[in-house]
Amino acid sequence: MKWRPFEYQGATYNLSHLDPFYWRYTAEAGGKRPECTYKFQVSFSMHCFTRKALSSETIGDGLWYTGPKESRVFCVDRYAFSTQLPDIVRSMGERPCWHTHHGNFFTIELTTQEERVVEYEIYFDVTKASRKGWLNLILESAYERTDAYATTQPRNLENEKSVWMLSLTIDR
Repeated sequence: MKWRPFEYQGATYNLSHLDPFYWRYTAEAGGKRPECTYKFQVSFSMHCFTRKALSSETIGDGLWYTGPKESRVFCVDRYAFSTQLPDIVRSMGERPCWHTHHGNFFTIELTTQEERVVEYEIYFDVTKASRKGWLNLILESAYERTDAYATTQPRNLENEKSVWMLSLTIDR
């Protein structure tokens, strides 16, 4: 889905960086596993640039972004981070990714914003596409870990093995 630009107080937030695109990843051969190229149709949900309204806040009409299934609050911070998402996807094969308890996957990007390192948590799912030989990679949500938007995922995962490419190999 292509997201329409968001306008608020005279500013236009272009969302074309979240237009769907195709990406190919070649997994190197290892052990008995031959080299394999995966073809992905990449798409982004509106949760990458919007957020749920907190129970303690009142949201003006101009800040709501309406998608095909729901309306959520446009979030300038999530929008700013979302500009990195296409490049993060293109590096997905070289980054650690883990299963969640919901059956999807997540990765954490450590990035600098305003001279501080933040944990940018990215949730995605991989499914078979209707197009033969292709997979869907759907970025479901992405946000900075904060007190308001906490996580149930562990913080120290450096010693864990990346599981999403392993899952693709097993399921193909």
